[in-house]
Amino acid sequence: MNQKIRTRFAPSPTGDLHIGSLRTALFNWLWARRNQGEFILRLEDTDQNRLVMDADKRLLSDLKDLGLDWDFGPNKPNSEFGSCIQSQRLDIYQTAIKRLLDQDIAYKDYTSPEDLQELRQQAQKNKEPFLFRRNMAQEAPGKNNQSYVIRIAIPDNLDLTWQDVVKGQQSWQGKNIGDFIALKSDGWPTYHFANVIDDYEMRISHVIRADEWLSSTPKHLYLFDCLNWSRPQYVHIPPILSSNSGQKLSKRDQDARAKNLIDKGYLPEAILNYLSLLGWNPKIEQEIYTIDNLIKIFDIKQIQVSPSRFDSIRLDWFNGQHLRLMSFTDLLNQSQKWWSEIGQKADRSYKKQVLELVYQRLKKWSELAELTDFFFQRPKSPSQEILLKKTKLDNQQLEDLTKASMKAFKTSDFSASDLELKLYQLALDQKVSPSKYFTLLRLKVTGRTIAPGLFETMHVLGKNESIARLQA
Repeated sequence: MNQKIRTRFAPSPTGDLHIGSLRTALFNWLWARRNQGEFILRLEDTDQNRLVMDADKRLLSDLKDLGLDWDFGPNKPNSEFGSCIQSQRLDIYQTAIKRLLDQDIAYKDYTSPEDLQELRQQAQKNKEPFLFRRNMAQEAPGKNNQSYVIRIAIPDNLDLTWQDVVKGQQSWQGKNIGDFIALKSDGWPTYHFANVIDDYEMRISHVIRADEWLSSTPKHLYLFDCLNWSRPQYVHIPPILSSNSGQKLSKRDQDARAKNLIDKGYLPEAILNYLSLLGWNPKIEQEIYTIDNLIKIFDIKQIQVSPSRFDSIRLDWFNGQHLRLMSFTDLLNQSQKWWSEIGQKADRSYKKQVLELVYQRLKKWSELAELTDFFFQRPKSPSQEILLKKTKLDNQQLEDLTKASMKAFKTSDFSASDLELKLYQLALDQKVSPSKYFTLLRLKVTGRTIAPGLFETMHVLGKNESIARLQA
């Protein structure tokens, strides 16, 4: 009988959710959902010195906002394996380490930090990599009865081979792996130890994680083998690079935090769609996918080996496409909190007309207020100097066109089609370029040179308001 697909996302609550971590969570979530399996959210909080207050709450909130749910997690313990928070599983790690101590696979090391530093310096002096070995350890307490760590002994003749889904066949020898710490002197487990115990206890079928952990995998596999546990499949995914530096996207990079993208008004569906295609290639031309589409076609065998670059311009494009896939009613409902302060108080039917004019140009919701503020508050009328510079008209032309426009405005029914007809004819009568003339009108009516369609904008503003702005 085939093992049930069960994946996990296991972040440490040491900061905000990073884009690279979000993509890792997404790949795990998609693979579980694709196979009618289970997705576990596990908090790895054993490094107590690095924990950030409320980072766990923000992490759960961000994942929830992005639509990634979990079958078991910090708020959903499992009757089979218990809590999904490592700090609440310490007894499980103690049981496992006792078993390894009894088998002499693990040993207590009383080596002091000073002696350990001296060993490192000696290796550096000899221009050798520092690999800790059992014969270096102090396996009995000294005169000061100092504390100890528990290490896992790696045999020199060990040969570990495994097939990584992305990286292919991997092979490591024990002589290149140092004895690593399983339990720290404070009794808390290290990542290398706790993640293996939890992956087994939680029956994880696929460990999908960043390829920075590839070199740690031999340690983890050795523990699985020593405990006579079946190995999960490992899937190491390539990093996401910064489009600016070309280096791995770090927490310092702009938009590296998932929360930043949410706060800027990117749609969860667009964020996940875009991230899914960073390092995964479905081998078809299509780029825009709904979440349901992604679940149907996602395959870990199509994860690429090479890194991908995070491109905010591409993300804008993806988000624009997803915005335009929404029904207009949903768009209008979602738009409410993104209008300017004055716009939020405006009549819904008026905002509907404004949104109809601008939504095709929206890339993200955070642009809405700036794009539409002149609909709700009369802009400052441009100076004569600006009008002359931007329109390339002279003073007399500006005066004549303004007077003629007033007459045209007053006689128009102010439908967009009637305004277009009358104002094009006015430009012909005045023997002036329509583009120059319409730049004048756009500046007077909107206060800017780039705005939605001129005639449609004036129609929404209405005759009285348009006349008032022309006169200003």
